Amino acid sequence: MENIHIIMKGTPGAVFSAHWRITQDGQTIEHIEEHGTVPTEYSFTGSAIEGTVKLLSDNQRLEVDIQKGGNRSRSSTQGTGGTLTVGVR
Repeated sequence: MENIHIIMKGTPGAVFSAHWRITQDGQTIEHIEEHGTVPTEYSFTGSAIEGTVKLLSDNQRLEVDIQKGGNRSRSSTQGTGGTLTVGVR
């Protein structure tokens, strides 16, 4: 298992919801954030992570950067309802 680091940035104060599924020792652990705000960071330990992130603020931008070992995933969206499906193995 490795450290998984997530950085949420974009328009300061942008509101988002996130549903993370972290694989740890063959089991799935869920972490749900219903009204997170930018900027924020999360750290988990696991072998993989998948997530769905939805921007809830209008006229704002959201960037998601996930890093696990040498693997990295970066995605962004803007506008209310913009949804990202991200993951790193």
